[in-house]
Amino acid sequence: MPLRKELGLIELVVIGIAGAVGTGVLFSSAGMAAAAGPGVVLGWILGSIFYFFVSFTYVELSLTYPEAGGPSRYALYSHGRVTNFINAMADLIWYLFIPPIEALAVVEGLDFFYPSLINQQTGVPTLQGVMLGVILLLLFVPFNYFGVKFFGRSTLAFGIIKLIMYVAVAIGVVFVSFNVSNFTSYGFLPFGIAGVFSAVPLAMFAFGGIRVLPDYAEETKNPDKLKEGIILTVLGQSLIYVLFAVAFVGAINWSGLGIKEGDWSALSSLPGNPFIDIASSYHANTLLLLTVIIGIIGPFVTGYIYLGAGTRVLFAMGRSGYVPKVMEDLHQKYAIPSWALLVFAIVGAIVTYISSPLPTIYGLITDSVIAGYLGFSVNPVAMMVLRKQGISRKIIPGGSIIAAIAFASASLIVFWSGWPQVPYAVLLLTIGSVIFGVIYKIKENFTNSLWYIFYIAFLTVMSYIGSDGALNLINFYLASAIVAIVSVALFFPLGIISSMKEVRTKQN
Repeated sequence: MPLRKELGLIELVVIGIAGAVGTGVLFSSAGMAAAAGPGVVLGWILGSIFYFFVSFTYVELSLTYPEAGGPSRYALYSHGRVTNFINAMADLIWYLFIPPIEALAVVEGLDFFYPSLINQQTGVPTLQGVMLGVILLLLFVPFNYFGVKFFGRSTLAFGIIKLIMYVAVAIGVVFVSFNVSNFTSYGFLPFGIAGVFSAVPLAMFAFGGIRVLPDYAEETKNPDKLKEGIILTVLGQSLIYVLFAVAFVGAINWSGLGIKEGDWSALSSLPGNPFIDIASSYHANTLLLLTVIIGIIGPFVTGYIYLGAGTRVLFAMGRSGYVPKVMEDLHQKYAIPSWALLVFAIVGAIVTYISSPLPTIYGLITDSVIAGYLGFSVNPVAMMVLRKQGISRKIIPGGSIIAAIAFASASLIVFWSGWPQVPYAVLLLTIGSVIFGVIYKIKENFTNSLWYIFYIAFLTVMSYIGSDGALNLINFYLASAIVAIVSVALFFPLGIISSMKEVRTKQN
């Protein structure tokens, strides 16, 4: 029994934008402003440029292989099992973090009505908050259980309402209080351009929307619409993010937030949802209520969308033989990967329980970004290999340049995430890869994966010796240049050369 093709272009665009616009734009704006000051606006713009290049590679690959969980399978066709297995594990880690992040963000919103959910001094969920987060994550399941048609229709309805409310909040914040001096009085780039670059990884968490669309490619009525869906998703979310960044900086009420004027770094210590804090500081009750509502509904919608997409990754890993084959079993009535959904939800609930004691939500965001972009970095290389073999549909003009820039972008995003976040994510990826690799005896095409293993090691070492690392031996700009140049000049062509001689051309 095949997966059902039920999603049209409108559903794809709403799934992409509504899935992306959630915790990232609410929480990341404050974290990014703490690193870049008003330059947070440039951080979002730079992030959107990076993601455009990444998205173009997804357009071509998803049209070549329109299958469920496709990004966790593309490298299987170009480099074989070991490379793809590591890539799929990185994708899985990315997705395992996101539903818990969104569930905990909903708890942050509900704390406005029930102050016992969050410890106001530490920002850590209380026991009640932890348990509510687990329950919320499990509530994501019904939206994905009753078939992709139900998922598409419910997301179309909730997603449109959600996006209207998000835009209304951003505009409302501007009208309630917009202080232009926040952009000029304390320096537009108080931490230099390095601060903008350091802020970009937090932005990249929010740009995950287009990653979801290829995961649903096999359930799309017309896979060719993925191109329009991906491009429109990046454009739509980019406009919303820049709007929120401008609104956030202009509306900062230093005294109302209890922060010294111009102390940008203190913004990362705001105890809850930054936009709720801002609305509260102005006593704007209508705006506050609307902000609280999107602080609850927004992450909830994003959470169940990513739970569904993560289920497709686990389903794809079942097809590839990296996890039990039962993960690719489909429900007899609803034609969804029911076992994969159940397992993913249970593991997500456990992650929610374990991760909730973290002092802020930013740590989870950074870890997931690193894992996600270590997984993303394989796809530009896979695209070039498939082009060289005459298999890929050459949808995007200037593909080789776009692929190289996308590869460099993914590399820089990982590097800018800094120390010790990079080794934490790499260690988690290594442990997962070794355990499942041994259990399922994944060793085929190992030599084809050496470039990828050394590439990950290179980024880890650079994060250790660079300006954000433990040793701080190389200044930020030189270290960034080394990462970009070595990635494009060495690992990108090495990855292409390391492909299998006989590239796979069909699902297996």
